[in-house]
Amino acid sequence: MTPPRTSGRRAACLLVLCLGASLTRSEPQGATASSVVPPLPEGVPSSAALHSILMSGNAAGTQATWRGDDGKLHVFFEFNDRGRGPQIWTEIGTGPDGIPTSLVNTGVDYLKGPVDERFAVANGRASWKNKAEHGETPFAKAFYASMYGPSEELALLARALLAAGGRLPLLPDGEARIERVGERSVEVDGGARTVTQYLISGLDFSPTTIWLDAEQKLFAQGAMWFMVIRKGAEGARASILEAQREAENRRAADLAHRLAHRPAGDVVIYDAKVFDAETATLHAGQTIVISGDRIKSVAPSTPGDRRGRGAIDASGKTVIPGLWDMHAHVSGNDGLLNLAAGVTTVRDLANDTDELEARRARIDKGEEIGTRIVAAGFMDGPGPYQGPTKVLVSTPEEVRAAVARYAGLGYAQIKMYSSIKPELVPVIIEEAHKRGMRVSGHIPAGMTAAECVKLGFDEIQHVNFLALNFMPDVKETRTPARFTEPARRTADLDVDSADVRAFISLLKERNVAIDPTLSIFEGMFTDRPGEVPAAHASVFKRLPAQVRRGMLAGGLPVPDGMDQRYRQSFATMMKLVGAAYRAGVPVESGTDALAGFSLLRELELHVQAGIPAAEVLRAATLGAARIMKRDRDLGTIAAGRLADLAIVDGDPLKNISDIRRVETTIKNGVVYRSDELYQALGIAPR
Repeated sequence: MTPPRTSGRRAACLLVLCLGASLTRSEPQGATASSVVPPLPEGVPSSAALHSILMSGNAAGTQATWRGDDGKLHVFFEFNDRGRGPQIWTEIGTGPDGIPTSLVNTGVDYLKGPVDERFAVANGRASWKNKAEHGETPFAKAFYASMYGPSEELALLARALLAAGGRLPLLPDGEARIERVGERSVEVDGGARTVTQYLISGLDFSPTTIWLDAEQKLFAQGAMWFMVIRKGAEGARASILEAQREAENRRAADLAHRLAHRPAGDVVIYDAKVFDAETATLHAGQTIVISGDRIKSVAPSTPGDRRGRGAIDASGKTVIPGLWDMHAHVSGNDGLLNLAAGVTTVRDLANDTDELEARRARIDKGEEIGTRIVAAGFMDGPGPYQGPTKVLVSTPEEVRAAVARYAGLGYAQIKMYSSIKPELVPVIIEEAHKRGMRVSGHIPAGMTAAECVKLGFDEIQHVNFLALNFMPDVKETRTPARFTEPARRTADLDVDSADVRAFISLLKERNVAIDPTLSIFEGMFTDRPGEVPAAHASVFKRLPAQVRRGMLAGGLPVPDGMDQRYRQSFATMMKLVGAAYRAGVPVESGTDALAGFSLLRELELHVQAGIPAAEVLRAATLGAARIMKRDRDLGTIAAGRLADLAIVDGDPLKNISDIRRVETTIKNGVVYRSDELYQALGIAPR
């Protein structure tokens, strides 16, 4: 929900993905927009160049750009995502080389926190300040990459890079590079236009795509979930996405060719401590032999094990089954980030069906590095707060058709969202259970978690919905109230009260699992602007410069006098999860955030909540496989099972944070080296 941010614009894209969900392009078109497009305010001249802001293809906002009488570039940028979304006013002054010499961003960010960001060059020095950082340095032809700027700023950077020969230093840190990909003919207002695709590196883990017209003006920027595109050219979105997919697939195939190591013979891992997920114990001095995609044997090590061609010395190391992330929304870089962290399987809880199936096919063919993906079908109800999906249901007949389509695709689960009509919840559950599918999701607005459990939910996503069960007066949970009210009020929840004990007993009695995603609420409730977030403190210095900057933006806006209360609310959420575990409620390990690193933090938080490290590892391996009925092949290290495992330099049973020291991950017998995967993303080795 709160992944790292490298700018206000990219923050919005990431938050849309994690907070929203997805669309299914194979479903019927014509759904109502997921947001009401805000009108342009006074102050935007009628002569302004306009771009539409689209969320999953639906109109959600506008970017307006014009030159003021002061000669500066002025931009207004706003979109509405179910009550969330930024409103940013920007003024940029540039030198003859197109590099900004002054910049002001004011307004509010995605979560409605105040924005006042300023950059200026004076007397040969550059200075900048925003709520997360401030600094000053001698100025020498460097481009200040703002934290809250609009998409138009990226076009300004692209033009400056092209004028400078393709490379520029960034302020406060880093370097940007630009690469021309190719041209595309698109239809705009009934006529053909040629636009050019460029990739800008240095802003994120992977290159950022931007499209410029023949005059090097912004045509489009974004991806499936979030796109800024010239007004009147919205029909070109499909063509733009197709071209971007082609470029992304070429890059993915190249990485897969270089970084996926396919052994010619058996792989032998010797002198290892092997985690037995069945008993949650370690067996020392073991040798694991992998043949093809299966584990051939696990036995005590012998001197001869060292001499094999594919031998890996695991002395002092722990081998664990491949980890599961039980709450993912898979996108481009996730495969590399997850496999580098020892994650070999994810459960995708909402995605574009066509995109996801194509990605799974590329992974299976070895054309993309990725985890095994277990898919859940996502649906919501139509209306002003609907999630960005075209799988919208408002009648029992629509529910039955949607569930049948997902079942036909082999999906294991149905996840419902916050705008589902309460009267449709039992229909969804009945239809899914008839087909052997699990049912989970957000708690629909107007309902409580206990009501959903009694109707037949198999699990609940997000710990805030557990807390909201005890705030029945909070009826409208489709808005940011589902975050802000728990932030304000969970501190008062008595986890030992009769009401809480009764609810936990209900979860246990109905065998309902919880997917608490604690790491995102840690970020929302405890991250503060300018401070390194606790979730990524141990890896912060290794990350690309602009990614580090984005992580300093903080979480939810904190009202005056509420800092400690927000922190206490998160502490109480941790207690609630710990109490559920002790009562026998299955606790899943899921993230809904930055792949790889966030799962490792989730495991740490589960231990802090009072769950023994061995049980945390069992839940994140065999426990997850059992929930998803994949334990015949996954979740344990034993002869005949699929060769999914990770080699950890340390003992995570003694110190759960050792789980961050994964050196090698093997998925389906293919070997991935963590340092190589991280290097491909611009992440420094340990």
